[in-house]
Parts: sequence; structure tokens; C-alpha cells
Amino acid sequence: MKRIIVVGGGAGGLELVTKLGRQLGRKGKAEVILVDRNRTHLWKPLLHEVATGAMDTGMDGLSYRSQAHNHGFSFHLGTLTDIDRDAKLIKLAPLYDDHGKQVVGERTLNYDTLVMALGSVSNDFGTKGVSEHCIFLDSPQQAERFHDELMNRFLQYAESDTVDEKVDIAIVGGGATGVELSAELFNAVEHLSAYGFKKLNRNCLRLTLVEAGPRILPALPERISAMAHKELRELGVDVRVGTMVVEATNKGLKTKTDELIPADLMVWAAGIKAPDFMKDIAGLETNRINQLAVKDTLQTTRDDSIFVIGDCAFCLQADGKPVPPRAQSAHQMASLAFDNIVASLNGKPLKPYVYKDHGSLVNLSRYSTVGSLMGNLMRGSMMVEGRIARTVYVSLYRMHQVALHGYTRTGLMMLVGRINRFLRPRLKLH
Repeated sequence: MKRIIVVGGGAGGLELVTKLGRQLGRKGKAEVILVDRNRTHLWKPLLHEVATGAMDTGMDGLSYRSQAHNHGFSFHLGTLTDIDRDAKLIKLAPLYDDHGKQVVGERTLNYDTLVMALGSVSNDFGTKGVSEHCIFLDSPQQAERFHDELMNRFLQYAESDTVDEKVDIAIVGGGATGVELSAELFNAVEHLSAYGFKKLNRNCLRLTLVEAGPRILPALPERISAMAHKELRELGVDVRVGTMVVEATNKGLKTKTDELIPADLMVWAAGIKAPDFMKDIAGLETNRINQLAVKDTLQTTRDDSIFVIGDCAFCLQADGKPVPPRAQSAHQMASLAFDNIVASLNGKPLKPYVYKDHGSLVNLSRYSTVGSLMGNLMRGSMMVEGRIARTVYVSLYRMHQVALHGYTRTGLMMLVGRINRFLRPRLKLH
């Protein structure tokens, strides 16, 4: 029996392995395996909500083992360290507990078809002090760390007698993550004031959003960017465009003009790259940000038995531009990779991947949602904002849930979510 291994349980990887499990694993047509370093899955575009406490990973995370049991694949907890293309096997690092004691030793898994879906991590571009003083939002664990430090800082402020003191937070990167986190932080402040944090209100938060480019949300049309910029300024965010950070210290961010932006908490959300260990892994072709180069069939340029999807794939479009690292790209790649893997098992020709831009949306917490729809499906983009945009934004997450659970279970999860709005606090307080 053929063995298919998917490494990485992000949006694209989990959707793909779930579909492979349903169609091949359950029917005994192939052995399907998911490998991930974490035990649970959370949709990455929602990590900014984990960071502020609007989402609880303990309640909203999806267990990989549970998903595997329900959908015909198996799960291996582990971190990929290397690929042996000649022997067609992958190597997994040993597992250790919180006390440094080894739980499981180094392991190897053989494959017939391998899918790399490892996603991306933040790119600090070698900026001095960033790794020591800034928090990235690449994983639920990092988002939880930010939440813990945020709650401690708010508590410190609430108990302080200093009149002019403020909570200083700086976010580097004016993309979707930085913009959405900025708005969500003001939402968190307003809710926390109702839960006994003395003196806490919108005026106590001094938030700076730093973007090196000429405008925030550079991937969106200029009108949408200007609209989001205006909304953030009205909330109280100090939006700095055309500002390059050259160093992070324990006091804040130093800019190219030698200005110090004071900050108690700093988040780095400027740019992405594939994990560093993927650079030239197994002799496969990679680009400058460690992404694996693929053909239009999503197979690597040097090995047809290895597919790549999502943010770690360097896939060029017909116009010579790379496919952007978005959730919709990962979703589309997962669908085509499934078709091509099944086709390869049956000896049929593979289809080329064509990226379809369905537009982009940015959610400014409960204050507003802005974006553009349809993208290249129409001659022009349709701008949306407000309630309509919010509905479409939420539906993107629902589509991901439907791909994992089906319509019935997703409907039940939506019902439970509505009930929990009345039973649970608006924010995670512990």
C-alpha cells in the first residue's frame, strides 16, 4: 500500500490530509500520515485574537489525533529535521518533556509521496535585537506568551499610582497581522476595564504601528489601505509609514533616523520566510527566503515524489510573480495537490495550478472590516466594508471549518460558539 506523508498541519496541510484520509485512507487505498510539531491546530489568521485573549486555544484548538481518528489518517507528533530522497524517508527529531527528559528518540518514516506544508515564520531580516526583544506571532505558543505579558503589563498599570504612565506597545509591520492586532488591542482594553482592571481605558494605551513602506496593507488597493489607516488613527493608533526599524532594545525600537519609539511590548510582524532548516534541504531548489521551488503541478523542481503547498512553496504565476502567501492560496493548493496526488497514484496526467485571487479582507476587531472581493475574477475589484465585509471575513474561517468537519459539525460548532458568547467572558482572563 502506498504511503502519503503530509508534513505540517496548518490550513492547507490539514485540509489536504483530511481529504486524503476520507478518500484514500478510509477505503484502504493508501496509508495517510500527518506529521506536526504541535498537538493541536488553530487557523493562523486568528492568532492575533489569541494574543489579545479574544480566542482561547484551549477551547478553540483542534486536536490532530481526534481529527485523524475521525477522518481516516494517522498522526505523528514530531519535528522534521531532514529528508533522504534516495531512501524516500524523513527524519524526525527526538521528543522531550518540559523537564528535558527524552520521551521518544529520533525516528524515521518512509514515504511514497511526501507533501511539505510547513507554512512560514516571521522574517526579522537580521535586524539587531529583534529575536531577543520582540515577540513573533507564528504559533499559538507565541501568541499565548504575548497574552501573558500583556495581562501582566495591564495589571501593573492598574495597580500603579503614576498619573502620566501609559502602556506602550509597538508593532512592526503594517500587513494584515499588524493592522488586525492593533485594532484588537483596543477592543481588549475596553473589555478588560469591565473586569476590574482599575483606570484601564482606551487612553491608557499608547500603540505605535511601524511600516517601512509608504503605506499600510500594501497588498490591498490604495483606497482600502487609506480607509484602514483612517480607522486606526481614529482608534488612537500612531501609524508610522516610511519608517525603518534598525534595532530593537529593552527600551523600544530604534529607527533609521535614530529615533527611539518607546515600548514595553514589541511585536514583529514584518515579512515572512520558510523555516531556516529548509534552506537547500535534501538538495531541493530553494529561494532566498527558504521556500521550495515547485513546478506548476506543485511538485518540486528536482523530485516529482515531493509536493509543496502553502507559504513554504515558491510557485510562479504566468505573469512571473510568485503566488502570495495567503490562506486562500493554501486552500487552493491543497485542493489541487489532492487531485494531482490521486492522479499520480492512478497513472493519470497532473493538472497545473492557477492561482485565483478572491480578494482580501482585514478585520479591525468589532470596529470595522474593510477589503476587496473577487480580485481577478472580475475586470475590477469590488470594495466592501462594514457589516457585509465582516460577514464575508467570518465566512472564510467557516469555509476552512467545513473543509475539516463538513457542514453539519460546522453548523453545530457555530451554535456552540453563539451559546458560549453568553456563558464565557468576552476575553480570556487567565
